[in-house]
Amino acid sequence: MASPTSTNPAHAHFESFLQAQLCQNVLSSFQGLCQALGLEPGGGLPQYHKIKAQLNSWSAKSLWAKLDKRAGQPVYQQGQACTSTQCLVVGAGPCGLRAAVELALLGARVVLVEKRTKFSRHNVLHLWPFTIHDLRGLGAKKFYGRFCTGTLDHISIRQLQLLLLKVALLLGVEIHWGVTFTGLQPPTKKGSGWRAQLQPKPPAQLANYEFDVLISAAGGKFVPEGFTVREMRGKLAIGITANFVNRRTVEEAQVPEISGVARIYNQSFFQSLLKATGIDLENIVYYKDDTHYFVMTAKKQCLLRLGVLRQDWPETDRLLGSANVVPEALQRFARAAADFATHGKLGKLEFAQDAHGRPDVSAFDFTSMMRAESAARVQEKHGACLLLELVGDCLVEPFWPLGTGVARGFLAAFDAAWMVKRWAEGARPLEVLAERESLYQLLSQTTPENMHRNVSQYGLDPATRYPNLNLRSVSPNQVRELYDVVAKEPVRRNDKTDSGKLAAGSVGAQEDLLHWCQEQTAGYPGVHVTNLSSSWADGLALCALVNRLRPGLLEPAELQGLGALEATAWALKMAEHELGITPVLSAQAVVAGSDPLGLIAYLSHFHSAFKSTPQNPGPVSQGLPGTSSAVLFLGKLQRTLQRTRAKENGEDAGGKKPRLEVEAETPSTEEPPVPEPGAPLTPPSHHQEARAQDLCALCGEHLYILERFFANGHFYHRSCFCCHVCEATLWPGSYGQHPGDGHFYCLQHLPQPGHKEDAGSNRGPESQDLPTPGEDNMPSSPPTPMFPQEGASPVPSPGQPARRLIRLSSPERQRLSSLNLSPDPEMEPPPKPPRSCSALARQALEGSFVGWGVQIHNPHVLMAMEKEEEGRPSSSDEEEEEEEDVALDLDMEQTLLTFAKNSGTMDKYPTWKRTLLRRAKEQEMKRFCKAQAIQRRLNEIEATLRELEAEGMKVELALRNQSSSPEQQKALWLEQLLQLVQKKNSLVSEEAELMITAQELDLEDKQLQLDQELRSYLNREETLKTAADRQTEEQILKKLVDVVNQRDALIRFQEARRLSELASGPGAQG
Repeated sequence: MASPTSTNPAHAHFESFLQAQLCQNVLSSFQGLCQALGLEPGGGLPQYHKIKAQLNSWSAKSLWAKLDKRAGQPVYQQGQACTSTQCLVVGAGPCGLRAAVELALLGARVVLVEKRTKFSRHNVLHLWPFTIHDLRGLGAKKFYGRFCTGTLDHISIRQLQLLLLKVALLLGVEIHWGVTFTGLQPPTKKGSGWRAQLQPKPPAQLANYEFDVLISAAGGKFVPEGFTVREMRGKLAIGITANFVNRRTVEEAQVPEISGVARIYNQSFFQSLLKATGIDLENIVYYKDDTHYFVMTAKKQCLLRLGVLRQDWPETDRLLGSANVVPEALQRFARAAADFATHGKLGKLEFAQDAHGRPDVSAFDFTSMMRAESAARVQEKHGACLLLELVGDCLVEPFWPLGTGVARGFLAAFDAAWMVKRWAEGARPLEVLAERESLYQLLSQTTPENMHRNVSQYGLDPATRYPNLNLRSVSPNQVRELYDVVAKEPVRRNDKTDSGKLAAGSVGAQEDLLHWCQEQTAGYPGVHVTNLSSSWADGLALCALVNRLRPGLLEPAELQGLGALEATAWALKMAEHELGITPVLSAQAVVAGSDPLGLIAYLSHFHSAFKSTPQNPGPVSQGLPGTSSAVLFLGKLQRTLQRTRAKENGEDAGGKKPRLEVEAETPSTEEPPVPEPGAPLTPPSHHQEARAQDLCALCGEHLYILERFFANGHFYHRSCFCCHVCEATLWPGSYGQHPGDGHFYCLQHLPQPGHKEDAGSNRGPESQDLPTPGEDNMPSSPPTPMFPQEGASPVPSPGQPARRLIRLSSPERQRLSSLNLSPDPEMEPPPKPPRSCSALARQALEGSFVGWGVQIHNPHVLMAMEKEEEGRPSSSDEEEEEEEDVALDLDMEQTLLTFAKNSGTMDKYPTWKRTLLRRAKEQEMKRFCKAQAIQRRLNEIEATLRELEAEGMKVELALRNQSSSPEQQKALWLEQLLQLVQKKNSLVSEEAELMITAQELDLEDKQLQLDQELRSYLNREETLKTAADRQTEEQILKKLVDVVNQRDALIRFQEARRLSELASGPGAQG
C-alpha cells in the first residue's frame, strides 16, 4: 500500500514546512504547499480547514489534533465570533504573531505587515509555565523538537517567531514582508473606512484594505499617535548580550545553564570575576539554545577602564553609540565574562553571526523603560470607528532580567483579542475600553505565583487566567478621553494651577505641625513650645518629644543640669538610633536657631510618622504607623558592622578562624544610663562648627535640605556618598569605611585589614553580624534577644552591662542546615549532646537536597514532586526523546543515589533527577528575578530622589531669598517643601525595606552555597579525610552557623514587624 506521501505531493511540501528553520524557507514551502493544494495563502480559517482535509499523514494529523483542540474552545464559537471584523496587525514579533493567531481563531480577517524580511534575533527568552503550555498546544514540539528540553524553560526569539509564523500561516493570516506602517489614513467620507499609510508603496489590494481594528506590536520605538507614554527612569544601566556558536557537542551539553547570578546576593562570584578578569558586573545570565546566549549588566567605569568605551559622555545615546564602542574590546569583554561564568568548559567561544554578518554581541541601554498610559483607544470619523490596541514592547517595555517580556506580552495579546471579541459582539465602546484598562492594571503585577495555578484551563477569557478579576475596576466615565471623535473639536482643559486653593489649604500646614508638637510636649516641666524655632533652642522640647515617643530613655527630672547642646545632641542621636529618624541639621544649628527651615523639615518627619498615634503610645515598638522599622534595623546593622570591623582592625586579622559564637549585648531591662550633668559630650567636629548641615563632608559644596544625607556623624550629598572604587550608592548595612585612607567602600570593594586581598577575597557581607531584633525597634513579642541599646548614652556608663558571648546549643546546631529556621516549641532537646558538629551535620544533611535549592527530607515529598513533574505539559514519547541529559553535580548524584537506594525506589531515580534539576533552577530563577526587581526599584528610587532634590532646592531658595513675598506665597512654598520632605522620607523607608529583602536573598544564597560545600566533605569517608579537610569542614560549618543565625535574626525581625502590623490594624482597637 502506498504511503500518503507518495500519493500526495503536498505532503512533501508540508514536511519541508514543518522542518524549515529560516523565514524564507517557511514562506517558500508554504507557498508550494498552497499551490499543490490549489489554495491562495491568507484565506482565513476556511483555508485551514481545506489544508486539513487534504493532508492526512501522521505528522499532519497530530498537528491538526492540537490546533483543533485549541480552536474548539467555546470562546471562539467555532471560528464565528468575529467573522465580520477586519484586523491589521503591525509587527511580526512574538507578541504580534500571537495576537494574529488569536484573532484568526476568532474568525476575523487578519492582515499582518512586517518591515523586516527575515528573523535573525538569537537572544533567548524565559518562558513562564503558561506560555509553555500555550505553545505546546499550538504544536511547538512539532515545529521545534528541542522546545523546552533543558533544565531551564526558554526559547530563542527567532525560533519562537518561526513556530508562531507557521501557525499563523496555517490559520490563514495574510502576511506582507518588507512593508513599514507609517500612520493611519482616516475615512474621507461617510461609508468609507480606515486604511494604513505604508512604505514602500504596497500592492493595491493592501493599500485599499479597510480595517476596524489596529493592533500595534511594532516594538517600543513605535507607538501610534494619540497614545501617551510614561518613562520609568532609573540609574544608568548598560546591558551586554552575546551569542556564541552552539556546536551541540557532548562537552557543551554538560555545561549547566545559569538562570541568573546577581551581585545583590552573591558578591563573592563578582569579586572573583573582578579579580580574575578586571570585569565588573551587576549580574549575568546564561541560556543554552540555538546559541550559547549570555546577557549581563556591566558597570560604565569598568567598560571605560577596559577600553570598551572610548570616552565618557553624559548622553546615553552618545555613550553607547557605534562611534564610541570599540567592537574588538567589546568582544573580548563578553568572551572573558562568558568563559569565567562557565569555568572555561564551553571551549573556544566563537561568536554567532547577526543579521548583518557581524559577531552577535552588542551593548544596549535599559536605563529608562517606557510604559503606555493606556492599552487601547477608539477613534471615530464619519461614523467609522477604529479600535486601536497596543501589545508587546510598545505597551510595556520589559525589564529583561525579570524574564517577563514574552509572558506579559502573550497576556496582553490575549487581552487585546478578548477586547476585539467584545467589540464584535456589539458592546459599547466605552465599556470595552473600561474593561481593557481594568485588565491593563493587572498586567505589571502579574507573576506565575499570582495567576491561576491550573495553566491547562487558560484561555482567551481573562477569568481563566486572572484570579479575583474585576473588569469594572475602571469605569466607563474614567476612559472618556480614550474615545476620540476626530471631527469634533477636542475638549480644552484648564491647565492653570488652582493656586488659590492650594495656598488656602497650605496656610495651616505650619500651624498643624506646631499644634501637634505642643500636644506631644505638653506636661513636661520647663517645656513651652510656642513656635518652631526658639522654643527648641534649649534642647528640652526635643528631648520631651523623643521621650514621649520612646518612653524610658530619659526622665524629665534627669534633664536638669544638662546644657542645651548636650540635651539637643542626645535627642538627635536617640531619634536616629531608637526611632529611625535621621537628622537633617546639627545640634549647634538647633541651639543657635540658624536653620529654621531645616528644623521645620526635621520636625515634620516626626509629625508624618507619628501624627496618628495617641499621646501616650508607649515604646515605638508597638507598631506605630509611619515609622520605618527597616530604617531603624539597617542603622543598627551598620553600627554593628562598624564595631565588628573596628575590632577586627585592632586585632591581628591574619589566619583568624571563624567564630562559632555570636556576639550580642546583654538585653537590658533597666533604663539606659543618662549623661551626667557635668560630663562633657564629644567635642563637635570642624564641619559641625561650620554649620555641618550646610556643607558636604566630602566635596565641601553647599547642601540643601533635601540633599542632606546623614551618615557616620556627617552630612553628605547622596551622589558623593558612594563607593570609592565602583561609585555605587552606599546603603546602610552595605558599606564600610577603611581606617587607613578614610574612604567609604561597598562591601565588595572594602579593603581588608592589612590590604591582604587574598584574605578577603571571599569575604564581604559574610563577616558582618546582624543585630537581633528586639523591643527597642520592633513590636512587643515573646522575650527574645534584644537589639543592643546602641548609643543610649553619649558617654559610656560604668554600670552598663558588659558584652557577653552566646554559645549555640545543640538544638541550635541541629537546625543549622534547615531552611525551616523557626524552632518547634514542642521539640525537646536531645538527652545527650552529639559528639561533634560534623556528625550532627551529616545526620541533618543525609536526606536533604537543600544545597540545590530544593527542601526535601523524605521520599514522600520527592514522590509528590514526581507526580507534579509528570503532570507538566508534555508531548508524545517520540518528542520526549529530544530531552537533553544534563549532568548532576557529583555530590548531588551520590546523595540522590543513596536516597533512592535507601528508600527502595531506584526505578524513580531518572524522574527524581530531572525533577530536582528543574526545581533547583526554578528556585535560582526566582531568587535572581527577585534580586533584579529590587535592584531596578532601588535605581528608580535613586533617580526619583535626585528629582526631588532638584525641586526642593528651588523651593528652598525661594523661601530663603524672597523675604518680601506675601505670607500666603511663603506658606505655599513651605507646604511644597514639607510635601517633598515627606516624599523623600517615604522613598528612603521603601529603600530600606528593599535592602532588608536583599540581605535575606544574600544570606539565603550563602546558606545554599555553604550547605553544598559542607555536603561535599560529609559525603567523603572519614578515613580518607586529611587533617586539612577536617579543618576546612569545621570552618565551613562555623560559617554556616553564622549565616543561619543572621537569617534567623532577619526572620524574627520580619515576624515581629508582621505582628506589629496586626497589632496596629483596624481590628486591634477592639
